[in-house]
Amino acid sequence: MTSFTKIIMLLLVFSQLTCLAQRNKTRTEKRAAQSPNIIYILADDLGYGDVKAFNPEGKIATPNLDAMATNGVKFTEAHTSSAVCTPTRYGILTGRYNWRSSLKSFVLSGYSKSLIKQERTTIAEMLKTQGYTTAYVGKWHLGWDWDIEDADANLEHDKLNVNPEVNFASPVKNGPATHGFDYSFGFCGSLDMAPYVYVENDMPTMVPTKTTVSVDEKGIWRKGPTSDDFVHANVLQDLTDKAVDYIGQKAKGESPFFLYFPLPAPHTPILPTTEFLGKSNTNMYGDFVMQVDDVVRQIREVLKEQGISDNTLLVFTSDNGCSPKADFEELDKVDHDPSYTFRGTKADIFEGGHHVPFIVEWPSKAPKNTSLDKIICTTDFFATCAELSGYKIKDTEAEDSYSMLPLITGEKDADIREYTVHHSINGSFAIRQGPWKLSVCPGSGGWSYPRPQDIKQENLDLPSMQLYNLAADIGETKNLIAEFPEKATELKEALKKIILDGRSTPGAKQENEGMEGWKQIEEIVN
Repeated sequence: MTSFTKIIMLLLVFSQLTCLAQRNKTRTEKRAAQSPNIIYILADDLGYGDVKAFNPEGKIATPNLDAMATNGVKFTEAHTSSAVCTPTRYGILTGRYNWRSSLKSFVLSGYSKSLIKQERTTIAEMLKTQGYTTAYVGKWHLGWDWDIEDADANLEHDKLNVNPEVNFASPVKNGPATHGFDYSFGFCGSLDMAPYVYVENDMPTMVPTKTTVSVDEKGIWRKGPTSDDFVHANVLQDLTDKAVDYIGQKAKGESPFFLYFPLPAPHTPILPTTEFLGKSNTNMYGDFVMQVDDVVRQIREVLKEQGISDNTLLVFTSDNGCSPKADFEELDKVDHDPSYTFRGTKADIFEGGHHVPFIVEWPSKAPKNTSLDKIICTTDFFATCAELSGYKIKDTEAEDSYSMLPLITGEKDADIREYTVHHSINGSFAIRQGPWKLSVCPGSGGWSYPRPQDIKQENLDLPSMQLYNLAADIGETKNLIAEFPEKATELKEALKKIILDGRSTPGAKQENEGMEGWKQIEEIVN
């Protein structure tokens, strides 16, 4: 073969590859043009009973969330993958149960390193391959790597009051940009966890020059460095302004966008602005809930103003149940219960810990004023976005995610998942199948009585497991473990398989992180 012939053949091969790449690019662009914008609003510590659409007897007005439910689909059996902040966020972005990560209990601090490994695919990374532009605005609470000058700093996840020396003039690493977000603006921990510094596109917006602290019972935040542009009472609206601006910018673009918008409210510090103080006629928590509802108003309004509301998939939910910091006793005086009829609160294995409001509005595709009682989990968002964007999930991705799309569009009215696993703050497990729920712990596994410390201190003689039929006993008042031992055994075996297989969806077995010394699974797998 002559040199000239070789060159011609190489040029032909190159031309074919170029044409193939262009066809693939054209298909991706065409698919993207038809795909909806996606906005995921995640409230922080909002209870099921705090939204009127879910609790008509509630005393807090939520007109904008109610309007969203009237114009969309309301899921009455939605569950977070965990009863606390960090783990639920991990599950939303990865489609994987949080307890498969290195975090087996509790939450991260504001200085913790990134929980999501770099090789782990997130929703943002997946959607980028499908032609989406992506953004995160709000409370991250999944860790990122600050430029910490104290090499010996103890940054374990339970060290929430630690304040290591940080070079705030340096960019953070392993943050939102690493995990697929084209644009990002927010802060690392919770609004009550230092440092109080905004980070935009992985760079702190200002170097903190002062230290602040609040010891008010509801408006509490821990002592820590604070930037001049970070004012706790203004943070919720600051973030909303950023989100609204982003939507306005991207509405003019050709590509669909994904906006992950995790709010810092109504979590502590409970700081409603002057406009909302006293507005709920309940307490400051109720006022703050109304401000969260107003955030939804602002997002829905900008979508309509920009003419993109019809083809925008708008999701609203909460990262777990309501915190005791809302002051349940005070709210009870006005006959309001953030946990609705559920037992327990944030942090618990009981329903009050993880049974949350969940609304989807998508005017061009989803039915209106629809209520569904099919069980879904916050991990299901990944598979839902994958299906609507035409992405094929790999075995190593979204191991615990089932697509909600058929339920959202009304194409099907069948259960999408047989089993759903719940997880409490101390790492206790529960598994749900239909009306049956098995909790593999003797108490709440969290903050409600009987707490783990109550059981120990009072030497309480409780069964090691709890079995409830939630169809007949949503308040989890009658433990049926002695009456239905076979059902308990069946559910325990199912939970064991889900844990050891490294996945709950069909596919090849995967590895969990941190299997060695994982005390919370000993009773389940042995």
